[in-house]
Amino acid sequence: MEKTSVVDGLTDNEIYFIEDRDSFYMASFGENLYPYIQHRGGPKGFVKVIDNKTIGIVDFVGNKQYISTGNIATNNNVAIIMISYPHRARLKLYAKAKIVELEENQKLYDLLKPADYKFRPERMMIFEIQAYDWNCPQHITPRYTTEEIDEALLPQKEYIVNLENKIKILEEKLSGIK
Repeated sequence: MEKTSVVDGLTDNEIYFIEDRDSFYMASFGENLYPYIQHRGGPKGFVKVIDNKTIGIVDFVGNKQYISTGNIATNNNVAIIMISYPHRARLKLYAKAKIVELEENQKLYDLLKPADYKFRPERMMIFEIQAYDWNCPQHITPRYTTEEIDEALLPQKEYIVNLENKIKILEEKLSGIK
């Protein structure tokens, strides 16, 4: 059954979710009327929330096909899907996209550029959110990055190191008894 509540703009929940992403999928539409879906990625947090109805990214140099950019020039409607595999959460965003050249707005670039990340910027993309919705998590298989796995296993690794140190101390005591 469809939800009957309407929210004007992103809530704190969506803002946190968006700002925590390291990738998303974007569909744009070409003159042939077929959707073109492209993966966009960067460091965690590379998608910036400008306000509760606008998000943006620095568009990094990529494969130089410019299909999404060309599509947006003729039809600025895009659909964005952001997924958190560990949390089995998926957010759909419908937006009006706008290409902003780097030299057009230094203040915007300073806001959008990722900190502590080596990249070559090509342009900026701004997305004015028209609507959004959360999808059912039923068929999202949990997946984890190596960083997430390392973080989850850190207590276990520390426990093992501690046990190994205790064993070493006991072995030294036993060798002194012999």
